[in-house]
Amino acid sequence: MAKTIHWGIIGLGNIAHKFATDLLTVEGGKLYAVASRNQEKADAFANKYKAPKAYDTYEALAKDPNIDAVYIATPHALHHENTLLCLEHGIAVLCEKPFAMNADEVEKMIAKAKEKNVLLMEALWTYFLPHYQYVLKALKSETYGKVLKLEADFGFNRPFDDTSRLFNKALGGGSLLDIGIYPIFAALSTLGKPKSIESEATYFENGADSSCHMVFDYGNDVKAILKSTLIEDTATEAIFYCERGTIKINTMFHMPTTVTLIPKTGTAETIDFNYKTIGYNYEAIHFTKLLQEGKTESDVMTFEFSQQLIKTLDQVRNLINLEY
Repeated sequence: MAKTIHWGIIGLGNIAHKFATDLLTVEGGKLYAVASRNQEKADAFANKYKAPKAYDTYEALAKDPNIDAVYIATPHALHHENTLLCLEHGIAVLCEKPFAMNADEVEKMIAKAKEKNVLLMEALWTYFLPHYQYVLKALKSETYGKVLKLEADFGFNRPFDDTSRLFNKALGGGSLLDIGIYPIFAALSTLGKPKSIESEATYFENGADSSCHMVFDYGNDVKAILKSTLIEDTATEAIFYCERGTIKINTMFHMPTTVTLIPKTGTAETIDFNYKTIGYNYEAIHFTKLLQEGKTESDVMTFEFSQQLIKTLDQVRNLINLEY
């Protein structure tokens, strides 16, 4: 029998609720402890998901010897600090995307994981979703030939609120780190590192980016046209235009959805993957298995890929003169 992995969750916002809901479906995983800076909030969360322990500091959770893995769901600006805390105590870390605020922070997190010989992975859930894995295989096998162009966007209209984390520049708020990471991920995971990047942005009054438009140039007329915005509702699709047809990940491409195959000759087909969960269970299953097998790095969400992702985000940030 494989060991049951006792999970902790640090940061108890919306995404933590989604993760905890799906963790209930993961064989070999059990929510053991949660931590908030508010004991009442921690107690309520623990009660809802039947976690035995609820802490009012992240430090207290990290010191619990019964915890095998921690899911970090705090604001972006705290990921580096919270990850180092858990790694220092020998606890495996699944840290919500973006891994950290910049490449320097990510390097320190990876170095600490290697020093402690402890599993660390960025929680970019899209990579593990069956529909996305299906598209990756279709592109790799060149079902419709080589990719000529990618168009990927993520946008919704949200009234500016300077009290919300989403717009708080100090916490990494704005469109790029919060949602722009998904179109960039789509490009890097399918086309790799671009030869050059062009980017422009618009801003809220507090300096956080309200929208970001990017063009990744891969040479030979292959481009990825990417967009993130908090001021416009967009289709939020990822469309791969190939030599002999098109592969379209339908709306909300980053989460459980459908894929439409559109050959240049023949009939279009939409594939439904019959998701039964929110979708966070897939990364949790992968991480749980890695831990049970004694692995210290994912073979899907590798350190190299996370480093490339944050370096690309840094590069875009520099192009649009965005500083956190």
